Amino acid sequence: MNMYVALCAVGAEKILGNELKQLGYKLAGNSFGRVAFTGDNDALYRANFCLRTSDRVYIQMAQYEALDFDELFDGCYELPWQDYFKKDVRVVVDKVRSHKSHLDSEHSVQSMIQKAIYKKLGASWHMNTLPESGAECDIRVYIENDLITLLLDTSGEALHKRGYRSAGVLAPLRESTAAILLQEMLWRRKLPLHDPFCGSGTIAIEACLYAHNIAPGLGRSFAYEELAICNPRRALEIKKEEAAKIRTDVQSRITGSDIDASAIEKARLNAEHACVMAGRALQLIGSDAKIERPDFVVSNFTDLRAPYDEGLLLCNPPYGERLGDTAPAEKLYTDMASLFTDFPGWKLGVITSNGKFQHCIGKYADTLKSFKAGSLDTTLYIYNRR
Repeated sequence: MNMYVALCAVGAEKILGNELKQLGYKLAGNSFGRVAFTGDNDALYRANFCLRTSDRVYIQMAQYEALDFDELFDGCYELPWQDYFKKDVRVVVDKVRSHKSHLDSEHSVQSMIQKAIYKKLGASWHMNTLPESGAECDIRVYIENDLITLLLDTSGEALHKRGYRSAGVLAPLRESTAAILLQEMLWRRKLPLHDPFCGSGTIAIEACLYAHNIAPGLGRSFAYEELAICNPRRALEIKKEEAAKIRTDVQSRITGSDIDASAIEKARLNAEHACVMAGRALQLIGSDAKIERPDFVVSNFTDLRAPYDEGLLLCNPPYGERLGDTAPAEKLYTDMASLFTDFPGWKLGVITSNGKFQHCIGKYADTLKSFKAGSLDTTLYIYNRR
């Protein structure tokens, strides 16, 4: 069994852990946006294909103690890097984080790790100089209380970049954050869902992927494809296995609205791309079934009325901090109180970094959930209404 580390938003570790357990992997601890787990070789592919709330998946290459740079170098040099990389690799130590450790110069750590890796590769392959003409492979280093953790990136671009969003709007919500919101709200596919500030449609599209059991990574490429340990045939087999799990026989009532007509146009385009990507995955297993698209309309939220007795309103209204002016956002929050009367019986979930939200909307939430959304400290306000 191999050790892996999945990254997520700080505060969402429990949700990511539940995802990993559902995939059949054993958790090995979590802290500050990192969840360690063990899995077989297939985890390299399946975790990248399937995780909705993770930002990246790494192979944990080693953990060892180092009090000085000699120990740092030696521990890194001992690893079988030649088994993981191709001979034209370009190794990049992209991030170093040090906390309460003797080795607190991140730049020096970065240089020493890169030197150790290249020296090991050169010695293993009997090459004085590596060509570095191939794909970039990234290494991340964490140092906590003198314990070194070396991670090899298998994802490449962050996993929240599913590949369907070709057109965005100002300050878009990350796809992985939208997936976290859906999990926190305990949403299920039979419950109607509406986003009254849908922007480019991220919440509704992520709900669509979840409702139809579409693995979010089926339409993109990953960094593991450039590693020597990658088995393309096995990766394709697992992709087909996940495609076979797509549910095309379920009905969902997923909708979104926005006052901005151009945003709605982009949301429709993004949803189309997402469903087309799922359709291509289905073609791998000989299916021409179609995925039901979310429905988007142009509307001010004040003009909306509940189409069903119960459902979920889930939204990411303007933060103010994101867009540079808090006053209009707080006025909007005050006006959002109308949703309680216009959607009786519906649950409401609102994510914002504005601490005045509850005061503005005039009601205290039943539950508060705090986590990072990009670089912002945000809170999800959950109102449970029957």
